[in-house]
Amino acid sequence: RTLDPEEADWFYTPAYTTCDLTPQGFPLPFRAPRIMRSAVRYVAATWPYWNRTDGADHFFLAPHDFGACFHYQEERAIERGILPVLRRATLVQTFGQRHHPCLQPGSITVPPYADPRKMEAHRISPATPRSIFVYFRGLFYDMGNDPEGGYYARGARASVWENFKDNPLFDISTEHPATYYEDMQRAIFCLCPLGWAPWSPRLVEAVVFGCIPVIIADDIVLPFADAIPWGEISVFVAEEDVPRLDTILASVPLDEVIRKQRLLASPAMKQAVLFHQPARPGDAFHQILNGLARKLPHPKGVFLEPGEKGIDWDQGLENDLKPW
Repeated sequence: RTLDPEEADWFYTPAYTTCDLTPQGFPLPFRAPRIMRSAVRYVAATWPYWNRTDGADHFFLAPHDFGACFHYQEERAIERGILPVLRRATLVQTFGQRHHPCLQPGSITVPPYADPRKMEAHRISPATPRSIFVYFRGLFYDMGNDPEGGYYARGARASVWENFKDNPLFDISTEHPATYYEDMQRAIFCLCPLGWAPWSPRLVEAVVFGCIPVIIADDIVLPFADAIPWGEISVFVAEEDVPRLDTILASVPLDEVIRKQRLLASPAMKQAVLFHQPARPGDAFHQILNGLARKLPHPKGVFLEPGEKGIDWDQGLENDLKPW
């Protein structure tokens, strides 16, 4: 970290758009682009550094579904697209889905926040037998938005329920018991299916509690994929193969299960997906720094030539251009 901007490789721009909620706690996504646009305008007008690169050496946080599109509903997010003022910036975001209009190229995909202290308070003895074969707690149908279950999670969660609700090897339910974290530590496999978006805190919880993540999300971009060996610690199941989930998991060789469990037991593996306060060496905050460092040095092409046109401040949806 430096307080001298001339020494900086990156500029962090703290614009917290997801903090804009109604008194009832509902997000106001129409305000998020206005806040972001106002923040960028202020930065561009106050200091010379944004205008040198049109933000190519600046980064922002977008810890919500559909990242740079700043809307929690996918159709509306795609309609909006990536905010024009951010098209050259780097986004640090939880949303990672290949070939999606809302994934900013060059983004750093990070794990969602799960409270390390809360999880630590639910630790049980590592010698506890893992007597649950497959574990999952969460929605199978979003009754308010997709009661048939064909669109929510692209039908993957509904398929899990319909195929395995009566299977004794599967401990699955919509109920969230007080022993949720303890149960994960008694399970061999923890399902991590997509929901409305591919990412979920279950991925973090599974890693922390040594439960092998079963990732059901065909196009997911996993957090810190260049640092965490997801292929070695997880099982990937294609969405179309969910009806064969029992056969797929039962066929994983015992030695492979043990190898994955040993890797998951590594403190460094757990540390890499957790945001501690204050930060600790090797934790998710440091993984973000490592990700930014790997993008250096900036290519010379990021710097605008004299007279080269920068941001078009009038580009974007009409509603997004209103003052905040």
